[in-house]
Formats: sequence, structure tokens, C-alpha cells
Amino acid sequence: MRDASTTSLLYGAHVRANGIRQHYLRFGGSGPAVVIVPGISTAAAQWAFIAERLCAGRDVYVLDVRGRGLSESGPHLSYSLDSCASDLVAFAEAVGIGPYTILGHSMGARIGIRAARWHSSFIERLIMIDPPVSGPGRRRYPIPVEPLLKLLHSAQRGEAETALRASDAPQWPERHIRMRAEWMHTCDERALIESHRGFHHDDIHFDLANLDVATALIVAGRGGVIRSEDEAEILRLLPSIAIRQLEGAGHQMQIDDTEGFLAIVQELLAQPHF
Repeated sequence: MRDASTTSLLYGAHVRANGIRQHYLRFGGSGPAVVIVPGISTAAAQWAFIAERLCAGRDVYVLDVRGRGLSESGPHLSYSLDSCASDLVAFAEAVGIGPYTILGHSMGARIGIRAARWHSSFIERLIMIDPPVSGPGRRRYPIPVEPLLKLLHSAQRGEAETALRASDAPQWPERHIRMRAEWMHTCDERALIESHRGFHHDDIHFDLANLDVATALIVAGRGGVIRSEDEAEILRLLPSIAIRQLEGAGHQMQIDDTEGFLAIVQELLAQPHF
């Protein structure tokens, strides 16, 4: 994030929507609305550096998905895909966003897919960033949950930064290592487990085949989350989809190649139709 004197962050706030407390960050404040939905173990604060770059002439919201960041969590909540998609739809209604674009990363893309199938009249566009394409009868998601849980337990002890520096994360810029270490402890353990299990139980391909929203897909060039055969199947299900690849970047492409990622997103957002 830029210095406080130049930041485009308007405020962080909470709203009660879908019966729970949802936390969000808002950037820019005018123009077409974009709602960023992060992945399985990522808080809104970790996407602020992207929102800062996208908010010129746009009204950008970054949502803390239930069980992450400052949104509500606990044993009383369901962390199902349906619950999270309902949260997203109710959030947009509660804060009064008109037609909006969903920019969803990984789990956030799956949430966006389900929300867009349900609520297409209020969603202008859906941009999916490397969503898991596992599901009933399909190959497993290639990123296991166990390393996430191990990192979460380290974060709960205040040792996340040490754990990250012992992993692959030192390839990241320093600020991203520190941000992940700062926010990881906010993840609800059951949220991680149930969301990851849902990657294998929820059929997003049915949703994709029944979308009535302009949709784009950004695929990481490495990491194996989406393979060429997956792209081909998605194109068969949704022939109108726009597909872009970011070669050389992994699943966390917004960090691996920030400029390349932003160039693709800006290009998609600038198009009246995909």
C-alpha cells in the first residue's frame, strides 16, 4: 500500500449482511463498482495493493470472506460455498452497489461463479482468477490444505513470519511476506478445512454452463491449478468466455507478477464487453 498521504483507501467498515458481520475496504469511491473477493486464506488487507492500482475512476471494494480477516467467524457459521456466495450478494445489496464486477481469486472466483449464477441481473461482469476446477469425480485440487493449516498454527503462536521464511515465500517481496504473516492468524481453521473440502464437493462446472454474465478467466502459467484441458472444457461450457494467461506466474499471480497481472485486469475492465 502507498503512504497514507497518497492512499486511495477511503475507509474500512463493517456491515451486517446475510445475518453476519462482514468487513470490507473501500477505495476510489466513484465510477463503475468492482468487488474483489480473496482466496481461501487471504484477508482483504492483502489485496489492498491491487485495489490501490485499480481504483482510478472506479469504486473498488475488497471483501473479507466469512472466517477471514475482520469478518465474523466461529463455530456457529457454515463455511459452505452457498453461504459465502449468499454473503457476497447480500453485501452488495447492503452497501447499495449497483451493477458491479466481481474480481475473484481462487476460492473467491468460485464464490463469484455461484453468486453470478444466482444474481446475474445485478452483476455486470465476472473475472475469475485461477479458480480451483476440482469437483465431484474430478482430479483433486493440486494445493493441499495441510501446509495452510501448519502455517495457521504457526501464526496462532506468533511464528508465521519465521515459518514463511522457511518456505517458498521468501521469493515474494518483503511487504507481502509481512502482510501474510500479519493476517494469517485471522483465518478460522474450520473455514480453511471446509472451504478446501468444498473444492472437491461443489460442482462449479454446472454453474459455468448456466452463467448469463460476461465472464473472463485469468490462468496462471504455472502451478497446475488450471490445465489446458480445463481451459478447453470451460470454453465448451461457456463459449463466450474471454481467457487470458499470465505465463511464468503461479497461483498467487497478483504477487508473482503484479504488473503483468494488473495489465490483464485493466485490459479486461476497459472492455465494454468481453
